[in-house]
Amino acid sequence: MQNSYRFAAVRGVQAGHAYYVVMVPLRVVAQLFRFDDEELPPQLRSQRALNRSRVPAIGRYIVDNPQSYVLSALSASIDGGFSFSAVDDRDMRSVGMLTVDMTACIVINDGQHRRAGIVEALRDHPHLGNETIAVTMFPDRGLARAQQMFVDLNQHGVRPARSLRLFYDERDPSARLAREVAEAVPLFRDLTDFTRSTVPAGSRKLFAFSSLHAAIQTLSHDASAAGQRHPTGAIVAFWNGVVANMPDWRLAGDRAIATSELRRDMVHAHGIALEAIAMAGARLMAEAHGDWADRLSGLSRIDWSRSNTKLWEGRALVGGRINRSRTSVAFTADLISQVLAASDADVGQEVG
Repeated sequence: MQNSYRFAAVRGVQAGHAYYVVMVPLRVVAQLFRFDDEELPPQLRSQRALNRSRVPAIGRYIVDNPQSYVLSALSASIDGGFSFSAVDDRDMRSVGMLTVDMTACIVINDGQHRRAGIVEALRDHPHLGNETIAVTMFPDRGLARAQQMFVDLNQHGVRPARSLRLFYDERDPSARLAREVAEAVPLFRDLTDFTRSTVPAGSRKLFAFSSLHAAIQTLSHDASAAGQRHPTGAIVAFWNGVVANMPDWRLAGDRAIATSELRRDMVHAHGIALEAIAMAGARLMAEAHGDWADRLSGLSRIDWSRSNTKLWEGRALVGGRINRSRTSVAFTADLISQVLAASDADVGQEVG
């Protein structure tokens, strides 16, 4: 077949139809796979509308991690001439060369954002063009199956929980810091769910790692905004100080109280409290300098009960339900800051 592309390929079978897995050089991706092409049927073009905001992020990811980026396989439908020549070995008949006519229409069913990100990355870094990406190709005369394949390939994908993504992310400095803090603070190590972003009702865990990460990121960010950069040791010391002044957390760590009861009854058993404590803590560390650890004792004087609607409604609660909006976090942090800024003489009783 003249004027064709040739790829080393592995042939497989699904639903009684042959398909092929090939390795495609990145430099060929743009010209090989059609996307938003005027020659495509309108219904195929419209279902593949790009979210343009995602493309630069994928391009930067490739460029910023040239030694470690990972791209999953693309999936595409072939409408046009092709042939498969198996290796002349009875034990290797599924391995061979796939030859695709250059006039064939090859439409991406899954991976259009990866394709666009690759194209963007190659504009400034053409040397990456010799690297390859796996592509699963499905013969589809007239693109009759393309729409259903698009639905089938995309409807069952499940994005992993944010907690798990953060826990596994080695590139994100804030995720690394959160893991270090969680490991260094015994209560967080024991009572943090590192795989789910919502703690199940019956779980013994108290916080989701995504909530802990948000709180630690807030503490670091707000401290930096105030002209301070706290080393990891200082951040660990802060959270150990917080734990020392949260009796209910320690009871949960000792299994003297069920975490489910705390989540049901207490504001401090939710992510909004972690983040608000971090926000207030950043202010305290900036203003009180070396005296901040002693002032964390104010946390134990707060009535954290959700039944205290006079204190929490409009702050951590809206309509009696926990609300983690930025406004609620800020209002809750303001209350905590007021308590932490007061001296023992000023506050000789429980706040609430």
